[in-house]
Amino acid sequence: MSVRTTARRLRGATLALAVTATLASTLTACGSGSGASAAASGPTTLKWASSYFPTHWDPVVSGSGAQFRLLSLVYASLTRTDENGKAVPDLAEKWEYNTAGDQVTFHVRSGLKFSDGEPVDGTAVKAAIERAKTQKNSALFGDLTSIKEVTASGQDVVVKLSQVDHQIPQLLGQRVLQVASPKAAQDPAKLDQTPVGAGPFVVTQLVPGTKVVLKKNPDYWDAANIHIDNVELVSAPDASTIVSGLQTGVYNFADLAPAQADAAKKAGLDVFVQPGFNAANISLNVNKAPFNNPKVVDAVRHAVNRKEFVDKLTFGLGEATDQPFPEKYIAYDPASKNRWPYDPEKAKQLLAEAGFKPGDIKLDLVIPDATPAAEIIQSQFAAIGITLTIKVDKNWSKPFFAKELTVSVYGTTGRDSAVQTLTAHFGPNGPLNLSTPYQPEGFEAAVAKVRQTPLDAPEYPEALRAATRAGLESRALVFTYSAPNLLAKSKSISALPANPAHIDWTGVRISGR
Repeated sequence: MSVRTTARRLRGATLALAVTATLASTLTACGSGSGASAAASGPTTLKWASSYFPTHWDPVVSGSGAQFRLLSLVYASLTRTDENGKAVPDLAEKWEYNTAGDQVTFHVRSGLKFSDGEPVDGTAVKAAIERAKTQKNSALFGDLTSIKEVTASGQDVVVKLSQVDHQIPQLLGQRVLQVASPKAAQDPAKLDQTPVGAGPFVVTQLVPGTKVVLKKNPDYWDAANIHIDNVELVSAPDASTIVSGLQTGVYNFADLAPAQADAAKKAGLDVFVQPGFNAANISLNVNKAPFNNPKVVDAVRHAVNRKEFVDKLTFGLGEATDQPFPEKYIAYDPASKNRWPYDPEKAKQLLAEAGFKPGDIKLDLVIPDATPAAEIIQSQFAAIGITLTIKVDKNWSKPFFAKELTVSVYGTTGRDSAVQTLTAHFGPNGPLNLSTPYQPEGFEAAVAKVRQTPLDAPEYPEALRAATRAGLESRALVFTYSAPNLLAKSKSISALPANPAHIDWTGVRISGR
């Protein structure tokens, strides 16, 4: 999982992100003109500078953070996400549930192969799921707890579940099940730096942490709709140099820091927000003092001024959030909006009722890297009498995921399955729940009801919102703000599909080299 305190960057046809309309019009404008209508002759090259260049190229190790967008150049998945956030066919051309809802059969497209020549079949998908569940350094095992057994026969994969769970097609997409060649995966360490998949591109050169060169995969199942011949992906230098690199043609595509958005627009670049599920939070451990006192947690809830995060960290381009979902998304619960409004005086009162005087509570705020977000949290806590000492721990992930810290921060890019997002944050074994095994009362039953409800059922939206409502009772997380998925490109690149949280190169053309 990509951990960024600034959040760097379901099968539900009712999905509607607040930014989608804006994005659609922006991208339409970006794709207009002769450059988008037809590519000039000769090979085309996408030159992409990314601030989240993968540390790992084994999708099992990389996990489901923002890096999956880059790994999806190499790897295809059972399903993928369309512009409505709905699971649609990828390697699997179709699927169906049994009557009980505790088994789903995926039918893998025939005639496909990985870039090493191995067949893409049911056995390969079975191996990918089992490896994600069992490999020692897997970042995905916690996301696959519903899967009890996997069997394969020819092109079919039968996923047997430990419970009724209609979220599986959403789950087994790019975020969780990018399928690697089983032959290459026999040596996971080698696969980690020499990726072998069945995606739209094939790696021809990889310099760890720095650069990867790829070429179009002629054997990709949808190769006819991939119009880019080569990709040069590099780790982005300092954010301040991205705009000049785009202007001079060193890059033609990049993720952009909010501070650079205005300069990029003035430079004549296409700047747009890709819809997503980013949400930053303050993580509390309710198993440790002082957060084992509910009044202290409520004090922190009222101490948070979300607007300050938006103004100072996103230059007004982000949004304040008190949930892990954007407003108007199917899983967002309107009834829970602004449940704990910013009120520092009430926060002080709650601390006094809990028996704490100003200055009594002194804690270490342990974070993975220095960030202005930590300083904002430190200042807001100080305003109510809680002293935080910021400590940067480059090995932060170990104590965080071991649930050893008292207070920390986290930024998530969300999940394609809303239930997966909820359980990751609020479930007793959720990787983003610093208070494991704590979970809010009623959450387990609410999630079970969602899993048991088909995604196209009329009652699904309300069941999902009820689960969100139950999860937000958790005292382990206080959400703060959402950073935008801000991207910039030269006008030679046509519009990108507006798939939430994904970067999809299907149909995209490059012209005017």
